[in-house]
Amino acid sequence: MLKKNEINLLSKTLPFWNNLDQDEKELLISNAFIEDVDQGQLIHQGNNDCIGILVVIKGFLRTYIVSDEGKEVTLYRLNANDVCVLSAACVLDCIDFDVLVEAQTKCQIIQISPAIFLQLFSQNIHVELFSYKLATERFSDVMWAMQQILFISFDKRLAAFLLDESNRSNSLDIKMTHEQIAQNLNSAREVVSRMLNYFAKEGYVSLSRGQIHIIDKQSLSSLI
Repeated sequence: MLKKNEINLLSKTLPFWNNLDQDEKELLISNAFIEDVDQGQLIHQGNNDCIGILVVIKGFLRTYIVSDEGKEVTLYRLNANDVCVLSAACVLDCIDFDVLVEAQTKCQIIQISPAIFLQLFSQNIHVELFSYKLATERFSDVMWAMQQILFISFDKRLAAFLLDESNRSNSLDIKMTHEQIAQNLNSAREVVSRMLNYFAKEGYVSLSRGQIHIIDKQSLSSLI
């Protein structure tokens, strides 16, 4: 059973909440549960694993696809208060490719039953509109990720990533391994390490185990 603060979170993160009648709200609440997820845990494993809608309470989720050769391509990441709809492929017929979702950090999420969400989706136009609107926004994120991979040089992508992470955490210290950064930027760890070492030599950052400290934000910004 969700606690009051968790119900309040749903009311704030689900735009259709105020368009649900009381019975629909109670149905949703009674079929949503809290899940604590360890870092690196795979939460959603593709179209055959329809787990419903996810609402992030805390932590970061990474959504990605895997090529036939096993190469991972990060599509986008989800932060606290974000909603994941691509984990509900059985609800949205527009999702016809395998998307995987993993916890990039230790996370706490609210998981809404796919059967109940499908019921609300079928009977409430506001739930349906929200679902397709969010799916469209996520596909836009996917296209942006593809554009970055195809057309933006790696030094610019890495500089932008470091600045985004700094702004996201409100800190100059980015606690990520080179491997984790490589996953997010769809690159190889060796490429990330080589560019970070170059940034360090230029005085933009300093490096330590599992952490990058930003020294010169202005110089990183000038690369973008």
